[in-house]
Amino acid sequence: MYLKINNQNIFYQKYGNKKQEILILPGWGDNRKTFSYLIDFLKDDFTIYIFDYPGFGNSSMPNKDLTIYDYASLINSFMKKLKIKNPILIGHSFGGRIISILTTTYNLKIKKLLLMDVAGIKRKIDLKTKFKNKLYKILKKIGNILPKKIKAKYLSYLFNKFSSDDYKQLDKRLLKTFQNVIKEDLTNFYSKINLETLILWGEFDLITPLKDAYKINKLIKNSYLIIIPGTTHFPYLEQKYLTAKIIYEYLRKDII
Repeated sequence: MYLKINNQNIFYQKYGNKKQEILILPGWGDNRKTFSYLIDFLKDDFTIYIFDYPGFGNSSMPNKDLTIYDYASLINSFMKKLKIKNPILIGHSFGGRIISILTTTYNLKIKKLLLMDVAGIKRKIDLKTKFKNKLYKILKKIGNILPKKIKAKYLSYLFNKFSSDDYKQLDKRLLKTFQNVIKEDLTNFYSKINLETLILWGEFDLITPLKDAYKINKLIKNSYLIIIPGTTHFPYLEQKYLTAKIIYEYLRKDII
């Protein structure tokens, strides 16, 4: 199904028809299909909403460069248009960034939170990364004085050499949006969350390392942390049943 929000065609799906509603906010680049196992596990007892972010899945490409605050505004409008009231929010990675702003900026009634390997804690850049970033900037400046015939190839080589795999795979129309999102340190927003929160984290997560889990657990006063053994950044895919079962047990008292 499609919903028009801020001149964007947002594709979403709804599962189940129970009173307690759940809104799932996927990670960056993921879409509704990623959570199919978890949705099947929960849909008989809840009503579940999940959608594709602008530029991913079936949703249209954003009509401008977005910030994390734009995404929070989008979710707020989505909830209002569909009259989603007092939902349980489940967020993975990038979804946690949105939740941290959504729950502390807007006057929304939210039942509780479930955060999985969420992002937004800015870490100090190590010396190796600082050197790499500085070298890239220097080499890029050299490229700007090269003849047009070789300039494009040279800059393309630098981009492929210095960029992460995730960054290289992005549609060019989303590069600035991605930069806008990752530059924000949301530590202060997490510290303002006062909702009951369960935090799930992959034991061997290298994208959002385990130390972030402990920090967020400390920042959110009313939170509980469970580490999923043997998993990385995607415990809900790598340990499907275990993760879904933990989530179900956490939510079962909310079944109406």
